Amino acid sequence: MPHEPQPQPADELDAEAVRTWSSLALAALGRAREDIDAINVYPVADADTGTNLYLTAESGDRALDAVFGTGGTGPAGVSDTTAPPSLPEAVRAYAHGALIGARGNSGTILAQLLRGVADVLGTEPEGRGPAGLLAQALTRAAEEAYRAVAHPVEGTMLTVATAAARAGEAALTTAGTAAEVARAAYDGARAALAQTPGQLAALGRAGVVDAGGCGLVAVLGALWQALSGQEPGQEPVRGRAVPVPRTPEPCAEEQGGPAYEVIYLLEATEAAVTALRARLDGLGDSLVVVGGDGLWNVHVHVDDPGAAVEAGVVAGRPYRIRITHFGDERRRGRGERAQRAVVAVVPGEGLAGLCAEAGATTVLTRPGEEPTAAALADAIGRAHAREVVLLPGGPDGRAAAGAAAEQARADGVRVAVIPTRSAVQALAALAVHDPEGSFDEDVVAMTAAAGATRYAELAVAESRSFTSAGICQAGDVLGLIDGDVAVIGAALPETAEAVLERMLGSGGELVTLVLGPEVPDALAEHLEAYVQHGHLAVDTVTYRGGRYSPPLLIGVE
Repeated sequence: MPHEPQPQPADELDAEAVRTWSSLALAALGRAREDIDAINVYPVADADTGTNLYLTAESGDRALDAVFGTGGTGPAGVSDTTAPPSLPEAVRAYAHGALIGARGNSGTILAQLLRGVADVLGTEPEGRGPAGLLAQALTRAAEEAYRAVAHPVEGTMLTVATAAARAGEAALTTAGTAAEVARAAYDGARAALAQTPGQLAALGRAGVVDAGGCGLVAVLGALWQALSGQEPGQEPVRGRAVPVPRTPEPCAEEQGGPAYEVIYLLEATEAAVTALRARLDGLGDSLVVVGGDGLWNVHVHVDDPGAAVEAGVVAGRPYRIRITHFGDERRRGRGERAQRAVVAVVPGEGLAGLCAEAGATTVLTRPGEEPTAAALADAIGRAHAREVVLLPGGPDGRAAAGAAAEQARADGVRVAVIPTRSAVQALAALAVHDPEGSFDEDVVAMTAAAGATRYAELAVAESRSFTSAGICQAGDVLGLIDGDVAVIGAALPETAEAVLERMLGSGGELVTLVLGPEVPDALAEHLEAYVQHGHLAVDTVTYRGGRYSPPLLIGVE
């Protein structure tokens, strides 16, 4: 059952106040999401700032609900399912949830702002009352956010956060309660937001305020409401009202910049992240790295998404990798939806980069994992198109794909799910994708290409078991054709040859090989020669699947 916000007494700064703040902030961002999306012109006019802020806040709210559901921590660290969480537990859970669910440039900065708040309120500090602690927390939040951004720009969300913190600190001379500090911070943020068009040329040309700053004002208004019980209004601030968000005017100047957004969570040491920042700063722009204590959220815009992911691999263990292509959308204009997009589920970082280069929005899965409906719905949202072709990657992902498609249709997006069973079928479908043709014809062509591609996967047996091809032992190489074990072998090359011979026995024009991360290039050369020797008219193409991909995928069209 959703938490009903209960505004707190004016000087009450506790776990319940944080919970109420979270609920009110999520509701405020939900109401403002479309308006904020519509004014999103910086750093990329991809019309998703409001959505990214909402999804980030939603992740923080879920984490906060979870810690309230399990209770706080009792004596000696023993979980107490009846006691509510403490203020430090609640605020740390809120910040952690936002970190792991941060979306886009603005969502990543919001997560770091919440982490800054948690750095102060999450340590049970002494010596300052609630008003002083809140002012200190807002100041730390702004400082942490500035440090997280590689090249801070004024006229953005950072400027609004700093103004809020300064107003909160200044209010301590007259304010006696945390609610009064929150009100001062909210007013300071609104005043700063009104000035952003004069600070950032892109905003001035479009005639709008900063989208991320607009979202932050909503979050701070929710904080004041949670502590005071008063609903934020639109009364003038310092003699002028905050501009109402509106759709930006067309701009003759075309915004340049990298073509891909890369986001991932990273488990790494602080020293490794320092080196990572320098590496990513040389690859692209809009670099924001937030987090700490071994867990980080990395956001960057680049032209080479593979290099950005590889830099993460060098630094530590990246996961939940999201690669979005927005180069074409930038050329289409501010906030305008694409007519059509493709969302593809792929098992491997190399395949994700390959599909992204083909224009698809990708969802990366790891061995044993299947995409959730929420992850697919998020990817459809990131694709930002009126029509979406969804490639679920395998039969186990179809239920989630169907649920995500229904959710997107409810939002007015036309979605078709192509029943792919393997990544090689997704590659075949992408090869014939025609974004300029009719939607129905495109879906038919992609479905036909996927259906005409037989697929195989080579894997290593983990234990002795019975299969459709006989009994296998642990360490045997299994050749699965169209999902069933067809060949059991002792080594990868010989098993792959046997699989290819069976698949090509019924004809074929093109063989696609996708090599896993530990498979040498020599195997591809060996199999290409094998195909050419026995089937002169058949072409062979080879790709690197990258980390998380199986040892070998084979497609025969």
